[in-house]
Amino acid sequence: MIDSPAQIIAILVVALLLFGPRKLPELARGLGQSVREFKRSVEGVGESFKEAASEEKAVKKEEAAQPSQGEGQKTSEHRR
Repeated sequence: MIDSPAQIIAILVVALLLFGPRKLPELARGLGQSVREFKRSVEGVGESFKEAASEEKAVKKEEAAQPSQGEGQKTSEHRR
C-alpha cells in the first residue's frame, strides 16, 4: 500500500524514467478510459442482478397466489 506522498512521487519518477514525458499522457488517458469502462461494466452487472432478483420474486409471488394444478386435482378427487 502507498502510505506517504513520498512513495507516490517515487512511483511517478520511476514511471517518467521508464516511459518518458511523451508517452505518460497517453498511458494516463488509456488508464482513465479503462477505469471508466470497468466501472460501467460493474454497474451493468449489478443492475442485471437486481433485475433478475426482482423477476424471481415476481414469479414466486405468482406461484404462491395460484394453487398448482396437482393440488387442485387432489382436492376435487377427495370430494368425490
